[in-house]
Amino acid sequence: MAHYKVEQDDWLIVYLKYLLFVFNFFFWVGGAAVMAVGVWTLVEKSGYLGVLASSTFAASAYILIFAGALVMLTGFLGFGAIIREDRGCLSAYFCLLLAIFLVELVAGVLAHVYYQRLSDELKQHLTRTLAENYMQPGATEITASVDRLQQDFKCCGSNSSADWLQSSYILSPEAEGRRVPDSCCKTVVARCGQRAHPSNIYKVEGGCISKLEQFLADHLLLMGAVGIGVACLQICGMILTCGLHRRLQLHFY
Repeated sequence: MAHYKVEQDDWLIVYLKYLLFVFNFFFWVGGAAVMAVGVWTLVEKSGYLGVLASSTFAASAYILIFAGALVMLTGFLGFGAIIREDRGCLSAYFCLLLAIFLVELVAGVLAHVYYQRLSDELKQHLTRTLAENYMQPGATEITASVDRLQQDFKCCGSNSSADWLQSSYILSPEAEGRRVPDSCCKTVVARCGQRAHPSNIYKVEGGCISKLEQFLADHLLLMGAVGIGVACLQICGMILTCGLHRRLQLHFY
């Protein structure tokens, strides 16, 4: 009977090891996905960050990169702990899973909070940016962000192209008679902004605010969804780790 009990414990340990190994593989892949989303946000979409008043969006991306890198390192620790059946490594693995879960929870809260205040911030800040900062000394990054925004989203102005009539740049001699910046044009050529006709410039209902708001909302939801997916994997991992740790403890004692 005792021999049967030992064999049963051995079978359960092997079963839990395989389950945890499979989980750890998907967990590692999830970490790579989390880090990839964060890096993509900062590298590919960083051109839009200059028109945002808050740094919360960028902060969420940095947290995802940190969490993703930590997940991948933890995954390697998990593989070692599973293969060696080391209870100390399993305990450290569990603690790291818990820490990563809390980090991703913070990132998810930031994304949710920022999503709620996104519309108000954009409406207040983008209009002011176009009027006061575009093409002004020391505002090269903001100018480039606005130009890229208008070209990528095929829009013109904060709410409409009429917003540019209040711009310090358009009212200055440097504008050379432009009614809108050249980045509003469907085909960008020198001084094409002098002709503000719908056949020449982008006329979009809701202007760039509606386009940027939708883009950021979708992107924040993507960041949140990836974080939630990995968090669910972590809960499973913590349960499996506790089970294997308990079985190893009973097996050796």
